[in-house]
Amino acid sequence: MASISRKKSGKLLRHERPADLRLRLLNLGLRFFVRPMLGLSKSPTRAKRAFDLLGPRLFRGPPLICHLQEALNDLTLHWVSVGPVEPRRVILYLHGGAYFAGSGTAYRGLLGHISKLTGVRVCAPDYRLLQDAPFPAAFDDALAAWGALIAKGYRPKDIIIGGDSAGGGLMLALLAHLVAQGDHPCAAFAMSPWTDLTLSGPSLQTKSEVLLPVPRMEEVVDRYLCGADRADPRASPLFAQFAGAPRVLIQVGSNEALRDDAVRMADVLGGAATLKIWEDVPHVWQMFVGYIPQARAALMEIARFVQASFERDSR
Repeated sequence: MASISRKKSGKLLRHERPADLRLRLLNLGLRFFVRPMLGLSKSPTRAKRAFDLLGPRLFRGPPLICHLQEALNDLTLHWVSVGPVEPRRVILYLHGGAYFAGSGTAYRGLLGHISKLTGVRVCAPDYRLLQDAPFPAAFDDALAAWGALIAKGYRPKDIIIGGDSAGGGLMLALLAHLVAQGDHPCAAFAMSPWTDLTLSGPSLQTKSEVLLPVPRMEEVVDRYLCGADRADPRASPLFAQFAGAPRVLIQVGSNEALRDDAVRMADVLGGAATLKIWEDVPHVWQMFVGYIPQARAALMEIARFVQASFERDSR
């Protein structure tokens, strides 16, 4: 069975009351302002433009971020680092955004925090979104990004893969494909992953989601898959095979609509998975560094996991 623990976010901090107050205020703002705006967005292209514009301003990274872009055929790779990094190790990160929003630019701040805390350079591809090309284009681009790292001389054990939300599901789909081919990355981590596009998780109906516009998810799935099988492992890694998978850390909030996507995914991964359920935090709360202390605490947990995984593999 997967290792499961519940994180009482206040217990991670000395100042419990201010931390809880900031978390409550953030949840209220997301519920009454951000989620309605997401639910009203009709154009994926406009939603992506808004995210690309606001993301770097709302989700600020640490100082002195080095952000370089590399063109790889029709794919753009974003290389993000902060301070000294391991020269021959890398994190391949797949961004979230429900397959219609997000980019390496919008995620620059989060990627900067991950790089600074882990001491590892992050590579984030701008995989094709649903308005750009039909499924399985995003999966094909994720696989191409992996291939690009291998072509640059990185060994599979030099690479840790990660992602959040839709990108977390895409990362797990990539992981299933890699282990089936005998290419085992060092480890993997997922933040609030969307792993089941059949939308069968009970928490989609039972949890009081403060950010995701759950009623719109059916529409997003239809647009993304264009009639493809919702249980295709490249779309829904919950139905994939993971024999011989490396260690996988999964973080999710206790009240998230996607909670059961994470819990059931950990069950599928079995002993390879460590599932951490954080109390009361919003979807992909790790992006809110500077707003709530739980964000940095979760990223520190990921950083410890990344460093321990690389150290374990180098023995």
